Amino acid sequence: MKIYIVIPAHNEAEFIGSTLQSLVDQTYLPEKIVIVDDQSNDATHSIVSEFKNKHSYISLISITSTEAHLPGSKVINAFNEGLKTLDEKYDIICKFDADLVFPKNYLETIVNHFENDSKVGMSGGFCSIQKGNDWILENLTNNDHIRGALKAYRKTCFKDIEGLKPNMGWDTADELVAQFYGWKIKTDKSLLVKHLKPTGSTYNEASKYKQGEAFYKLRYGLLITLIASAKLAFRKKDISLFQDYITGYFKAAKQKEEFLLSKDQGSFTRKLRWRKMFEKIF
Repeated sequence: MKIYIVIPAHNEAEFIGSTLQSLVDQTYLPEKIVIVDDQSNDATHSIVSEFKNKHSYISLISITSTEAHLPGSKVINAFNEGLKTLDEKYDIICKFDADLVFPKNYLETIVNHFENDSKVGMSGGFCSIQKGNDWILENLTNNDHIRGALKAYRKTCFKDIEGLKPNMGWDTADELVAQFYGWKIKTDKSLLVKHLKPTGSTYNEASKYKQGEAFYKLRYGLLITLIASAKLAFRKKDISLFQDYITGYFKAAKQKEEFLLSKDQGSFTRKLRWRKMFEKIF
């Protein structure tokens, strides 16, 4: 299976060399890697250029976007610019972050998951963060969810979900829509990826209501939003986030923000969320 990878990057000079080295060292090499330099003012461009000069399957483009580092929109706009430079001869398309170190068998294992089950539409491992001398699971999401940092899509699934939406909540919307169309989400606990920069460490103050806005746009409804907000605030060990999420939800509702899912997809999502919650309880 042919793998194409797109990596958005903004001021990632500290990490992107490690990310690219881990990808060129894979036991199963990608056909193409595109790095999208989104207005970096550090050494990101020169570091990527060194890899590009050594490996013919690596390419680099530069774009100019807003300086604001808001979750969702900036990174997916950059991803989509990289996607435009690629042909459609791939079998698997990946959106990876520029601050990850992948185990050498990562891509090989992902390919195996896709080859072993034709209904697997998305697959991925898990992010880990460093605590002292150890790397531990970055426990921000459920075991059946693939973090936005390391998404891999089967081409037909990627087409079914109509690509990635430049909005907070995109990395949940993609999985919900994929399941709506009958695709499976395959995670693999054996694939522990080193996440060199903590999630959200560079988000600005304007982003704090975005999670609640995403819950609204995903058509969760108020009750599921309350539960999801409490759960996420608990995982992040900051109860004040609960109020931020709920405030964001009501702000989005008041402004009648555009939904990320259709009505049918929203109904499917609510039923899916309730079913999973009941399964965990009982």
